[in-house]
Amino acid sequence: MDLVFRKGGFSLAAAFLTAPLFAQSWPSFAGNSHHTALAPAASQSLTQIHWQTPVDLQPQYSGNELLIHYGSPLITAANTVLVPVKTGAAGGFRVDAHSGIDGSLLWSLSSDYQLPPSNWTPEFSPVLTPAQRLYYPAAGGTVGYRDLPDSGTGASGRMAFYGLTNHNASPEAYNDGVMVNTPLTSSPSGDIYFGFLVTGSTPLGLTSGIARIGADGNGNWVAVTTASSDASMTQVPHNCAPTLSGDSRTVYIAVSDGSAGYLVALDSVTLQPKARVRLQDPESQSDAILSNDASASPTVGPDGDVFYGVLENPPGQNHERGWLLHFDSSLGQPKLPGAFGWDDTASVVPASMVPSYWGGSSYLLMTKYNDYIEAGGSGYNRVAVLDPNRGETDPVTGTPVMNEVLTIAGQTPDGAPPAVKEWCINSAPPAVKEWCINSAVVDPATGSILAGSEDGKLYRWNLAGNTLSQVLVLTPGLGEAYTPTLVGPDGTVYAINNATLFAVGAAPPVTLNATPEALSLSYTIGGPPVTRSLTITSNPSGVAVTVATTCPGLSATPVGGVTPFTTTITFQPAGLSPGRYTCSITVTDPTGNSMAVGVR
Repeated sequence: MDLVFRKGGFSLAAAFLTAPLFAQSWPSFAGNSHHTALAPAASQSLTQIHWQTPVDLQPQYSGNELLIHYGSPLITAANTVLVPVKTGAAGGFRVDAHSGIDGSLLWSLSSDYQLPPSNWTPEFSPVLTPAQRLYYPAAGGTVGYRDLPDSGTGASGRMAFYGLTNHNASPEAYNDGVMVNTPLTSSPSGDIYFGFLVTGSTPLGLTSGIARIGADGNGNWVAVTTASSDASMTQVPHNCAPTLSGDSRTVYIAVSDGSAGYLVALDSVTLQPKARVRLQDPESQSDAILSNDASASPTVGPDGDVFYGVLENPPGQNHERGWLLHFDSSLGQPKLPGAFGWDDTASVVPASMVPSYWGGSSYLLMTKYNDYIEAGGSGYNRVAVLDPNRGETDPVTGTPVMNEVLTIAGQTPDGAPPAVKEWCINSAPPAVKEWCINSAVVDPATGSILAGSEDGKLYRWNLAGNTLSQVLVLTPGLGEAYTPTLVGPDGTVYAINNATLFAVGAAPPVTLNATPEALSLSYTIGGPPVTRSLTITSNPSGVAVTVATTCPGLSATPVGGVTPFTTTITFQPAGLSPGRYTCSITVTDPTGNSMAVGVR
């Protein structure tokens, strides 16, 4: 099937680029089973924090760093936000359901999930199926589930890919030796996939592999050794979420021996191997490094191409930026790599979002583009939009890599700026704080990408002007493992910084009120002026408003103020002929929102 999109026409690729997998929801890490991270609705303005909630009740800091990968929040079409929460110092997890409107807690569900051995803490990352069933990792390689996530109550239970009866017959053996070690992924039909790590003996003789639980509750699995046809493979890398092809017939996932490994393609029903490719550094041709500290997952593009981020080998050769490896759907044809792949899942950018782009690709890719100063780089940390089909020479290694369509650097200096003389001579860009994302949401409706930084700020990158057009401070900032951004069905933007989930959006509309709602002004000729008090309030309070009057003799003192305040309305119709006059009083806020006060 031809998946190419050309201007002026429509194809499956165009639909892939615009339609969320589940209408108006964010059901998984990176937004869908292809990990394209396309927003389901136009994002709101980054004006204020609407609400916030912790994602870690006992965050463990290493100096000024927080080396924990937090699972992605999920959002239902009805705007319920499902938040994975770490509850203890070394583990303990639950899922909290919050109202997307005000953050109020709707329900909470604990999990007995146990973390796999690790350096950086891996993700506890649930998934939401199209049938509105929440699945989340649980002990022994099992998964828990809960139905009706928008309701205070819902059916719940546990499933095991190797059979719940087997688990219940020897729970200690499975709980001690089998652990889910990746985010969960759901297909459009409600089948779920995940990687699992086996560290001990089990009655069934399980070994590390990839699991599937069908929508009918039946499970199957394949060992990493079988998936790769390599007996030296020992695991799926921590945090590597399974990814589905555009037709959902193929599952892509990485496997490794703890360092080197493969990207494999599996039949999405049987999990039988379809293809594999050894992951190699495109510069040295040595085995690329698959780190358990990373959270990179494959991305499938609209044309079926597969992208996966790895570390370079030898380490530091590419300033620890790694590589974004690129293959066709069969994994048989290596293609042009990207110059950054470390701990990052590439997002898909419709080419129409970049007015300055006139190349031939129907879609582009967005990635981090940090250049780590501690690994010999410049410290000039950027994000980038790349053309997957057009090359340029990487200035660090001399390797052909994807062309930089747009890049933009962070705003916050990292360390002392270079002296003016040094800047003029060497033209060295200043070091800036790292971009802190493992998946950044792409918003075609506003032509922008939303990304967080280690400076504690959330940014909107406007692609038309190549500017950071909005910024909002979330925290003072710190070094931390990378986290995702996402958008809810009402356009609220979500970002994690310093163990807290922030819900960000536009300022709520101001509601104006007046007491009394109408004034009666009856004047007797020759009498004193008529005065009435008018109290103006608003929700929220603290809004500057003006008070305007019409018709001769009608005035307000003062003519403006900050809510709540009281003004005096005076009627002194000196020189007016007796009769009935039509007068009005209007209260207006700075946005132009107004309210009329009746006068009779």
